[in-house]
This record gives sequence, structure tokens and C-alpha cells, in this order.
Amino acid sequence: MARAKTKARLEALRYPIEVWWSEEDQAYLAEVYDLPGCMADGRTEESAIAAAHEAIVLWLEVARAEGRVIPRPSTEQHASGKFNVRLPVSLHRRLQQMARRERVSLNQLVLSLLAEREAARRSSRRRG
Repeated sequence: MARAKTKARLEALRYPIEVWWSEEDQAYLAEVYDLPGCMADGRTEESAIAAAHEAIVLWLEVARAEGRVIPRPSTEQHASGKFNVRLPVSLHRRLQQMARRERVSLNQLVLSLLAEREAARRSSRRRG
């Protein structure tokens, strides 16, 4: 039993945890998106992360006991840095025009827009 618990603790470290402040809960919330329903909270970011690691261990133990499939951590999934996107012709045209105005390639423009959006999302989650 102790060996299984140690294995689960080591596995827990591989799952990414997203932490943000919740005004409503007056606590930091830590969510493990790879494991549905796996969340924890804490008075500090560090305590929320520590609680999330414990929640991961428990989630893994219950999933194994119930014979459920355990998802691999998303950090272990291959990412090439390249993907294709189908979009409406009108949006494609507008993006091309924006790229020309900015004097950058379409790829550079889309990368910049996505990076700005991700930065704004992270910032808003931290503020609650």
C-alpha cells in the first residue's frame, strides 16, 4: 500500500496545475484540468498547489480502485508547434489585411494575437 501511495505521489508531480485567486471563495483555487473534477484550494498559492497534489493522489487512487482509465498528463503529449486551422474566408482575408498593415507574415500575426490573448487570460485569472 505504501509503495502504491509513493507511486501515486510521484505521478501527481507530472500533472500540470493551474492556480488563480477567487474573490468569491477568498482563496487560491488549483485545478488539474487533465483529471476531471480534480481541484483544491488554499490560503496561499503554495498551499493550494500542495493541496492539489494531495487531490491528484486521491483522484488516482479512486480511479484505479474503480478501474477507470487514467489520462496521461498533458505535459507528456507531443506538440510539434504546428497545426492547421480552417476558418471562414472573410476572417482569413481580414487577418491577411492586418498582417500587411503590420508588415508581418500571417503566421507572425496569428502567433502574436494568440500570445496576447493567453497573457490577458492568465492576467484576468490571477486577478479573479
